[in-house]
Amino acid sequence: MSTSTTGTAARDFASPRVMAHTLALFFAAGGCAALLAASGGSDAAGRRWVVAAVGILAVTVGAAVFRWGVSQPRVVLGGLVTLGCILISTIVWVSPDSATAVACASISTFVGVMACFFADRRIAVAHVATAVGSTASALLLRGDTPVATAGALAVVVVTLASVTRTLVIRASDAGADALTGLANRRGFDEALDEHTRRAGVVLSAALLDLDHFKRINDTSGHEAGDRLLRRVADSWRGSLPAGALLARHGGDEFALVLPGMSGPEALEEVRRLCRLVPDVSVSVGVAERWAGDSSAQLMRRADLALYRVKADGRGAAALHTEAARNDA
Repeated sequence: MSTSTTGTAARDFASPRVMAHTLALFFAAGGCAALLAASGGSDAAGRRWVVAAVGILAVTVGAAVFRWGVSQPRVVLGGLVTLGCILISTIVWVSPDSATAVACASISTFVGVMACFFADRRIAVAHVATAVGSTASALLLRGDTPVATAGALAVVVVTLASVTRTLVIRASDAGADALTGLANRRGFDEALDEHTRRAGVVLSAALLDLDHFKRINDTSGHEAGDRLLRRVADSWRGSLPAGALLARHGGDEFALVLPGMSGPEALEEVRRLCRLVPDVSVSVGVAERWAGDSSAQLMRRADLALYRVKADGRGAAALHTEAARNDA
């Protein structure tokens, strides 16, 4: 699935780095909480050792996610959230007493917060339901925990998850364009910065400018111009390749980041997108990241390619090449 908006899905709010590091923190914190709970007494030493072992495993997973999680696809990180539910249910079940079980069950709040921070609505609901259901079941099956206690914990988890979801959606709106629903320039710049920090990864970017847009506003009114922007955005949004981010960069200009695509591949991709709106003339400049490029340098070269297209008559797409750099 493409990443084309920032305001409609919580999973678009944070970068893979933030997602991985937050997940790592929650695993480490949950593991430490389990270790502390396991050290609370000398009775049922065998069960306490099991709780401690699961805590050590959680801390180890957290360290691994912090080190290597950034390079993993979101589905893997989502799977680790499910793993967290399993570990929590396990330590709740094997806890030596009710107090330790409830303390360990409270770690499920991390699952609710994590899911609602990064996952889309359906997946977030599934994660929260799994966390609440498995933890409550483990508490009740023990036979030494009141139903009211399990219910109270479920209320806390669901409430924290809901509040997190609301705050994330509100925060993500800051990176969204109100007219088109695409990312705005701020959201685009943040995503591009994240991609350009990954050394050795193929990356291209493009600037797409609607030709003679001012003429539409002047002759048909701003409402007609707004309708055109929304139509173009909707046409492109649903046809983006996986991992791509489309943004309204400002006015009649759109920006596109294409991870994993070389310059020639990106050029063909933007030409395909332009064919989706055959009645709209679009000028496009494309650039592939060169070694040592910052995000600003990459976009400057895309802008130079766009400038050349406009100078040559508009309505085309061009790639900034080594020859263009030598001519500059």
